[in-house]
Amino acid sequence: MELLLLPFRWIYRGLVWFANSPRTLITSYLLMIVVAGVLYSQAEHKGAADSVWWAVVTASTVGYGDISPTTFAGRFLAALLISTMVLLVIPLITAHFASRLIVDDDAFEHAEQEELKSDVRRLRALVEEMAARQGVVLPEPVRPTPEPAPGDRRIRRRRR
Repeated sequence: MELLLLPFRWIYRGLVWFANSPRTLITSYLLMIVVAGVLYSQAEHKGAADSVWWAVVTASTVGYGDISPTTFAGRFLAALLISTMVLLVIPLITAHFASRLIVDDDAFEHAEQEELKSDVRRLRALVEEMAARQGVVLPEPVRPTPEPAPGDRRIRRRRR
């Protein structure tokens, strides 16, 4: 089963890397337009300018209809380009930039988190010292178990 899931884990990790790099996203968009334009010009015997225009219109799913494929290869290329853009590239670009626009102003900065952790450690030491003076036995702290990350085999094995 692990062997069957391995390609999907690679795809997932690749998508995560891909989605977190705006330069890669924009470059891949432009590269897909150029490659689709070149392939379209070969399949449909059209000029470079018309082919790139067709790729832009098709990738954006506007589909003016001024230029459309007539061969099987051209239609297959159009279906592939539309599917890839609509299901992968455009959603990743949109999600990346939307995540940059949505900022939680109440989120703690790293330095604030470290300060809070230090304060908790000092308070825990103080409580333990006070409990020892009073002869009180403190219960062990309950540590939450981390949620498994997708594709994390170590945590999955512990669950079985």
